[in-house]
Amino acid sequence: MRILVTGGAGFVGSHTADAYLAAGHEVHIIDNLSTGRRTHAPVDAVLHETDIHAVEAERVFRDVRPDIVNHHAAQASVKVSSGDPVRDLEINVGGTARIARLCAEHDVGKLIYASSGGTVYGDPTWLPVSEQHPCVPMSPYGLSKYSGELYVELFSRTHGLDFTIFRYGNAFGPRQDPYGEAGVVAIFAANMLAHRPCTIDGDGEQRKDYLYVSDVARANVLALDHGSRQIYNIGTGHGTSVNEIFQALQDATGDGTPPVYGPPRPGDVRNFWLDCSRARQDLGWKPEVTFEEGARRTVSSLRLR
Repeated sequence: MRILVTGGAGFVGSHTADAYLAAGHEVHIIDNLSTGRRTHAPVDAVLHETDIHAVEAERVFRDVRPDIVNHHAAQASVKVSSGDPVRDLEINVGGTARIARLCAEHDVGKLIYASSGGTVYGDPTWLPVSEQHPCVPMSPYGLSKYSGELYVELFSRTHGLDFTIFRYGNAFGPRQDPYGEAGVVAIFAANMLAHRPCTIDGDGEQRKDYLYVSDVARANVLALDHGSRQIYNIGTGHGTSVNEIFQALQDATGDGTPPVYGPPRPGDVRNFWLDCSRARQDLGWKPEVTFEEGARRTVSSLRLR
């Protein structure tokens, strides 16, 4: 297939592009490189350095004529969204609406949309969180990703556009920015390799659903042939505490610097993990990389930077 990946020079998008190439597909990437890196884009993919809002993006659709569009381009920071919700709305909602429109206009066979299981549901009423859980986002970012889902479904109803929506847990692995405000695994690993102390918010017993990025990418490959007009949680099905993350990374790095415990992060959901049984049943997908193995791979990738 001819596949167009938006945000394909970013963290998850670049791993997804890698997986498509490994499966024998032709891959094109749209990325404005505002947060993505040219070095993350696979060398065998064609990189179109443009913005999804730009007129140039329409030319890419017209010239490439993709069979599948995988939409990962986004403003991906909860903190940034809270500081500038209008910009978050323009990029995530407006951008997704534009991509869906271009897919409909250019007869794309399917749109695969990357949403956020960790933010669209809000504070969970039950655990693990299934796709039937109400979506009550608690941040502009969560609201914008959920609104993007609604636009994808709208274009499916009005234009017959096929889709698969993925609600990811907390993806981690190589190429995640270790110097940003999100991505605790990458941040802690970089600090430990530099023998800097890690700051743990609160008591460190808050638990989230962390999954290795290759497992996320594999779900996107399976969605090429399965999951028509469905929404799937993609996670591990259990929570890993920040204290457990810290210990696994100390084991992987050999660093002995003790952590610093700070105040709890305001508005943070304490416990959250996903029920992924629907993905297992429909896609034949389940996570294959344990957290400990993923931590070792992440550390190894940072040593090579």
